[in-house]
Amino acid sequence: MEGEIPNFIMVWILAVASLSYCHTIGKLTSPGLTRLLAILPVIFFFFFLPLNLTTIFLGGPSSFFLAWLANFKLLLFAYGKGPLSTTPPISISHFIPLACLPIKFRKVENKIKSGSSASAPKGQKSPFNYAIKALIFATSLHVFHNKQYIHPKVILFLYSIYMYTGLELVLALVASLAQAFLGVDFEPQFDEPYLATSLQDFWGRRWNIMVSRILHPTVYDPVRSISSRVIGNRWAPLPAVIATFVVSAVMHELIFYYIGRTKPTWELTCFFLLHGVCLAVEIMLKQAFDGKWRLPAALSGPLAMTFVVVTGLWLFLPSLLVRCEADVMAYREYVAFTEFMENVSNFVKPNSLLIKRSW
Repeated sequence: MEGEIPNFIMVWILAVASLSYCHTIGKLTSPGLTRLLAILPVIFFFFFLPLNLTTIFLGGPSSFFLAWLANFKLLLFAYGKGPLSTTPPISISHFIPLACLPIKFRKVENKIKSGSSASAPKGQKSPFNYAIKALIFATSLHVFHNKQYIHPKVILFLYSIYMYTGLELVLALVASLAQAFLGVDFEPQFDEPYLATSLQDFWGRRWNIMVSRILHPTVYDPVRSISSRVIGNRWAPLPAVIATFVVSAVMHELIFYYIGRTKPTWELTCFFLLHGVCLAVEIMLKQAFDGKWRLPAALSGPLAMTFVVVTGLWLFLPSLLVRCEADVMAYREYVAFTEFMENVSNFVKPNSLLIKRSW
């Protein structure tokens, strides 16, 4: 853990320097092949940087922010698209966090009436909501210590809840810190996914919203545009959806490799391919019925969430817990962190007493 912190600082210093270079390139070149060739070394570098980190708490988020979010946003930036390409160009102080963090600056809307208060942003969560999720996540330590007494399927189900609450809390913390330093508002990354009424609702509007918005212009839109010339606009979304899930599968396999440093076993890829095909079938059925008939939300919602949970327990979570041993890694790092903080506290106390006596 002690060696990881200097590596973490080094990785992010290099990342900031690389993004500063990309910001300068954006001023010197026009969107297109020239800018892409200038930025391409940074994209390859961002695939390499996470290999310098080995912990799940520092290496996991860093690999997601750099190898996935930053690289996809830089690809869009190379062609004058995406959140990094604005008119007028955004400042470097906004360019860097926007490039590598799961954030999206909100547009400030003018008030229609003088003295009227702005409405709460859509999907914005209350502190009470986060407090409940923090309490749920806090029970993970007790479950980990007693997992030998709990059925393995129940363990997987509980860990799926901890994964969701942990992800939401971590991303909310990152957004809050960025908000405090940059003074801007941000959109939440999850919109209560357990309330989804369909697979399309779950993946498109509720789960990891920023990733969905990055995959849409980088994968979905180009494939849909090409497919529409071959099979027409009506059915073009189907190959676009499957292609998007294929890319998502590859990126998840890469992130899991960064975390566990183990070879892929491809259950993760099967999970995303299965969901991609099922989502394509769902869209095809909606297109076929042309909106004239749909299952009631009270029925389609539980069916969709049951499918997500069952396939997640079958294919997704084993890759995280068996292949990467994420729970063991997380507990080991938690213990190392608490011991480190105790050592710091023991070091600070005698020194503070010496300072008081000297006065």
